[in-house]
Amino acid sequence: MSKRNFILLIIIIVIAIIVFFGFLYLNQGTNEPGGDSTGTNFISQFNPFGNKKPTTPPTTPPDDNSVDPGATPPIENVKLKKISSMPIAGFTVFSKERLVDVPIVPPTNDSIIIPSNEETPSAGSEQTNTESSSSTTTTKKTTKPTPPLTEFMPALRYVDRATGNIYQTFVDKIEEKKFSTTIIPMVYEAFFGNSGNSVIMRYLKADARTIVTFVGTLPKEVLGADTTNGNEIKGTFLPENIKDISLSSDALSMFYLFNSGDSMIGTTLNLSTNKKVQVFSSPFTEWLSLFPNSKMITLTTKPASLVPGYMYTMDPNNKNYNFHQVLGKINGLTTVTSPDGKLVLYSNDNLVLGVYHLDTKVSDILGVKTLAEKCIWNKTSDTVYCGVPKYITNGQYPDSWYQGEISFGDQIWKIDIKTGNGTLLVDPITVVGGEEIDSIKLMLDSGENYLFFVNKKDSFLWELNLK
Repeated sequence: MSKRNFILLIIIIVIAIIVFFGFLYLNQGTNEPGGDSTGTNFISQFNPFGNKKPTTPPTTPPDDNSVDPGATPPIENVKLKKISSMPIAGFTVFSKERLVDVPIVPPTNDSIIIPSNEETPSAGSEQTNTESSSSTTTTKKTTKPTPPLTEFMPALRYVDRATGNIYQTFVDKIEEKKFSTTIIPMVYEAFFGNSGNSVIMRYLKADARTIVTFVGTLPKEVLGADTTNGNEIKGTFLPENIKDISLSSDALSMFYLFNSGDSMIGTTLNLSTNKKVQVFSSPFTEWLSLFPNSKMITLTTKPASLVPGYMYTMDPNNKNYNFHQVLGKINGLTTVTSPDGKLVLYSNDNLVLGVYHLDTKVSDILGVKTLAEKCIWNKTSDTVYCGVPKYITNGQYPDSWYQGEISFGDQIWKIDIKTGNGTLLVDPITVVGGEEIDSIKLMLDSGENYLFFVNKKDSFLWELNLK
């Protein structure tokens, strides 16, 4: 082959190789966004040990689980709930400390390396002290243990009507736990005072005629140990056949009435010191008391539909009793005085609810019908929360209701005293799994975020979230 033909052959072969690899390059192209190729280096495609990533299989779109806009979502009963698992004789809400749930942090190395201030010996220098010539030293870091985080939250304590055992739970995390094991059968009325640390239980003796009133002190709790099955309640007994009991608004004292000869005696008891002071005496024996603040006790005649009722106020700190009539000649009178002692919520035999102003001696009629004792004042004395019957049948009130001949199905209302405007908070019968509730013994927590009450129909405790 001539030299000229050989050169032409080489040129043709080179051109063929360039065209071949150019064709591969054009077909390889660049990566699409999000692709799994390694880039535009097409030579790497021929390297079985290259850095090409495995191809991810295409993802199948999930089924459409969205809710049909026209469908009705399920209603969850989160606003109103039953608390107790048994009929109760009484309850209280108080502030209780608990541990805060915090995430567990993995432990870290407790040793740190601190560089030495000494210079590293130069090469060839003579080393005489191996410990002092070390370039680093190890120092142990000591830290004080961190106390656990705690918080104060509203909690409930209540008395089992059948056994007298006390149970408790936090209001935001309902977990009913037994707190005491002292058995007092058939407690029909109970009160708590002293931030939930004192309890008053009332029950009948075996003769079913003598009323026994026991005042006990609850044992102290250990933080984090809410259940103490060995707890026993120790205390003393008050005079037999006490007719009426009321706690002060701060629950540090109580006022009780009992017969002594032909008179009704009224006495205050400090639940912390057990100090007793007689502050009232009257030949009339049918009274219902209320202790709205430390400077006022109210006494209202027991209500009857056919008998005019009267209400009086007195100062327990005044030895002369300072006894004054506030309301009178109202059949079926029931009353609840505001914490500031300036307003009286009252109702009559027609269940007409009104507010009496002690300063102006003027009454305002509210636009609802219920018994005053089915209401509770807020701490600023400008709002009341009431159980308001949806339907009221003919009867002699409040007698028919007290005697159990008539029972109500209540709605829970919030009423602004200044404006008279009412807001319906909940109708228990309309919620999922709802029950008809005849509310009594209403109580607010200190932050007024929760309203608690007992259903008169079965004596179970309920909670309404107001937030």
